[in-house]
Amino acid sequence: MPGVLPELWHRGELAVKDLYGYFSGRVVMVPREGYEESLTIPSAERSALDAAIQAVVREKRLWLIAGQGSFFSEELPVGVLAEDAYLLPPPQPIPAREILPEDLPEAWSGEITTALAIGNALSTKVGKMLPWITVREAIDGAFRMRLLERTIDSGPWPCDYAGARAVRVCVSREQPAQRTPSPLPQSTLRESTVTSVPGTLVAEAPLQIEEIQDLYDQLGDLVKATVGLNLRFHVRIELGPTSRTSDETIDKVNDLLSEVSDKLKLG
Repeated sequence: MPGVLPELWHRGELAVKDLYGYFSGRVVMVPREGYEESLTIPSAERSALDAAIQAVVREKRLWLIAGQGSFFSEELPVGVLAEDAYLLPPPQPIPAREILPEDLPEAWSGEITTALAIGNALSTKVGKMLPWITVREAIDGAFRMRLLERTIDSGPWPCDYAGARAVRVCVSREQPAQRTPSPLPQSTLRESTVTSVPGTLVAEAPLQIEEIQDLYDQLGDLVKATVGLNLRFHVRIELGPTSRTSDETIDKVNDLLSEVSDKLKLG
């Protein structure tokens, strides 16, 4: 780690080849009060040093850049520890708002961008290839803050670096600053006035995409909790504004919805 052994770290980074050389068996001079004291650095096998590098990267204590690869909080692939690789202190977290179009225009060529483009633009801004976990946490923060959302044709999220190209995102249509309390509370449980079955309880709320995913995760427990009762779901899907919705988009959405149910169709 930086600041532990003398003459090991320089300019805030440590080349792996310098680390190997440092532990080849040498003597360094350590400044004391008014004099210098020699300190013998014992030799160490390269396998021991590689194991130490693996540990500090996996434990989020140091960041490794090797060629086009950037690694942090993960196992290092076999063969990545070449002598031209170098270690750095952990990368700083990226605030979610710094990946919006106004703060990171390089990543946006229009209203839609990809997770890969965001990662590349952030790396260019920092001047080093950022580890994917740092980029992913920034994007995930923007999703959770309702600043960004995935498009309907986006790949799955979360994903690894290999899937970043398929993750398509846009600015959220419902910005947090514009939210006002709905006339219908976000989570209400009341006696229905529209159901044909008297005495039926209804829970209604406008849901974000990630909240629908959360609902899906709870389906099993909901079914178990309501055994013997009539649990039903009524789904309303809205897409707009119509002035910006092409026939091609409508057809594509309807094709996707038909895979769920023939009853679901935009019209």
